[in-house]
Amino acid sequence: MSSTYKLNHTDSFGNGDAKSLAENGFSHLTSLAQSEKAVQELLLQQTPMQTTDDHLIEFSEALRTVAKALRGAAEGKALAQAEAAEWKRRYELERSKNVELQHKELSNGVCADESNSQRIEHLAKSPRLYAQENSSNGMERICSHEVLQDGGFNSFTNKLKRKASFKLSWGCKGMANDQHKKEIVSFERGNISTAERSSKQISLTWESDPQTVLIITKPNSTSVRVLSVDMVRWLRTQKGLNIYVEPRVKEELLSESSSFNFVQTWEDDKEISLLHTKVDLLITLGGDGTVLWAASMFKGPVPPIVPFSMGSLGFMTPFHSEQYRDCLEAVLKGPISITLRHRLQCHIIRDKATNEYETEETMLVLNEVTIDRGISSFLTNLECYCDNSFVTCVQGDGLILSTTSGSTAYSLAAGGSMVHPQVPGILFTPICPHSLSFRPLILPEHVTVRVQVPFNSRSSAWVSFDGKDRKQLEAGDALVCSMAPWPVSTACQVESTNDFLRSIHDGLHWNVRKTQSADGPRDT
Repeated sequence: MSSTYKLNHTDSFGNGDAKSLAENGFSHLTSLAQSEKAVQELLLQQTPMQTTDDHLIEFSEALRTVAKALRGAAEGKALAQAEAAEWKRRYELERSKNVELQHKELSNGVCADESNSQRIEHLAKSPRLYAQENSSNGMERICSHEVLQDGGFNSFTNKLKRKASFKLSWGCKGMANDQHKKEIVSFERGNISTAERSSKQISLTWESDPQTVLIITKPNSTSVRVLSVDMVRWLRTQKGLNIYVEPRVKEELLSESSSFNFVQTWEDDKEISLLHTKVDLLITLGGDGTVLWAASMFKGPVPPIVPFSMGSLGFMTPFHSEQYRDCLEAVLKGPISITLRHRLQCHIIRDKATNEYETEETMLVLNEVTIDRGISSFLTNLECYCDNSFVTCVQGDGLILSTTSGSTAYSLAAGGSMVHPQVPGILFTPICPHSLSFRPLILPEHVTVRVQVPFNSRSSAWVSFDGKDRKQLEAGDALVCSMAPWPVSTACQVESTNDFLRSIHDGLHWNVRKTQSADGPRDT
C-alpha cells in the first residue's frame, strides 16, 4: 500500500479512538462475511439445478464471483482500518511529545515574544514522515516533513497550517551504466525553487600541457592537404607535440617529404579503440562531415575537438583556417570555452533474437539516426514507444531521431525546430508524414525511444546512422535509442551561444530581410 494512501487516511481522522476504528472495521468484516455466507447458501440451493439448466450454471458462477469480491473487499477494508488505527496511534504519541516539549520550554523560561517563524520551524521538524519509494521507478529518494495538526494546539493551529518544507531528488531510471542527470527541487515554506543548473557556459582548463594531437582531414581536397602539411610541421617544430594522423594522410605526408617520418598512425580497429588513452586534442580540417567522422572513430570518451571550417557549410566548425596558429596557441594555452554535444547510442534488436540483450553492435551518432522506406513504394509503418509508453504509429516516408546538434541538419529539412546544441534532448521528427496533424516533438534526454516495424507492415524499413552504416529492419525488428554517456566537446571561438547564433545567421541566412523603411505613416 503506497505512502500516499497512508497519508490520506492519516489526514481523514481527527478525534476518536484507534480501538473503535479497528472494531468498526471488524464489524464491517462480520457483516460482509454474513453476506458471503448467504451467497454460498444460495449456491447450495441452486446446485441440484445445474445439471438441467445452462443459465443457472452461469448464474451460479456469477454468484461465486460476487462472493469472492465481497470477501476481498472485507479483508481490504479491515486491513485499511487497522492500518489507519496504527497511524492514529503514532500521531497521538508524537502529539503528546510535542505538548510535553512545549510545557518543558515554558517551564524553563522560554521568552513569550519568541518569533512566530521560529516556533513554526521548530514544531514543523517533529514529527516527520518518510515516504518510501518503489525501487523500480528510478527515484533516488523522496523525503518530506509533514506537520500533523489536532485541536489540542489551540494557540498554534493557525500558524501550523502554513506549508512545511521538504525536498525531492530524482534521477533517470535505467541500468548502472546509463547516463544520470539529477536535479534538486526544494519547497521552502511552500515556494518551489530549483537548484542552479549546470548548463552554463563550460570552460576547459589544462592541468598539464597537451602532449599528443590527432589530426583528421577531409579527403580529396588540395587546400586541406596543403594546410595539413604546414600545420603538422608547425605543431612538431614549434610546439614539440606528438602527431597522429590517418594512414591515408601519413602516406600523403611521406610523399611530400621524408622528414614527416615522425608522424604516427594506426593499423587496425584495436589501436583505434585505444586512441582516447593517447590523444589529448583532436583537430579536424573540413566541414561538419569531418567532425562526424572524427567523432565516430571513438566508441567511448572523445578528446576535445578543435574544428576548422574548410567545408561548404559548417554549424560545428567555428574556426577559420587562415588564423590556425593563433587559434591553436590559445587552445593549447587555455582555458577555452567548449560546447558539450550529446550523442545517441543505438542498437538493433532482431525479431529472431532470443532475448532483449541479444543485440547487434551499438552505434553512436552525433547528428541523427534515420529510419526510412528505402526503395520501397509503400509507406513506412513504424510503431514508436517512449519508455515503454506508446507514442504513435508513423505512416509516411520515415522518422528522424536527432540530437540537438543535428537539429540544423536532416531534421531541419524535414520541418523540425532548430535547438541550441547544449540543450539535452532527443528530436522526434517525421519525414513527410501522411497526416496534417503530425508535428515534430522534442523529448527529454533521459528517455529511451524504441521504433519497431510491426508484423503487419507491407514492407521492411532501412536505418542509417549519421548517413552511413545502412541496415535493413524486417518485420518484428526494433531500433532502441537513448542518450549516450560520452558527449563530444568542441572548442568555441567565442562561446557556445554566440557560435550557434552566428552559424545559423551565416549558414542559413536565418531571418534575413530588408529592414522596414523609417519614413511612412506612424502611430500618433
